[in-house]
Amino acid sequence: MKKILVIHGPNLNLLGEREPEIYGHDTLDDINAALTNAAAELGVEIDCRQSNSESEIIEWLQAERKNVAGLIINPAGFSHTSVVLLDTLLACQIPTVEVHLSNLYKREEFRQKSLTARAAVGIISGLGKQGYLLALRYLVESI
Repeated sequence: MKKILVIHGPNLNLLGEREPEIYGHDTLDDINAALTNAAAELGVEIDCRQSNSESEIIEWLQAERKNVAGLIINPAGFSHTSVVLLDTLLACQIPTVEVHLSNLYKREEFRQKSLTARAAVGIISGLGKQGYLLALRYLVESI
């Protein structure tokens, strides 16, 4: 069975409480439940994780690079700042879709540039929880 890793970056554990006018009312548990249900329908295994720690995310990617068929990542604020995360994504060579709940291009200028996007086969921005589900469907169909 194919396995898809989902990594949620910093502050996403606060979804549903944190700036719902930007990030919506879905909680991280809501997103993970939707992904789990969709994965079961699509016949793939899914592993959802969240961390506020860049080093923990990098450790996960390195440890799982040979065990997963695809990656959905919402690097959150690390998107705009982390060359180290970009380097890790490039080194691990996992087919990756980068997801952002909000539309980056409607946000502050510094959020409109994603360093980590260079390692992704595609980026979904601004579609809320649906972005994760679209990313999952894409990966299942393409791997």
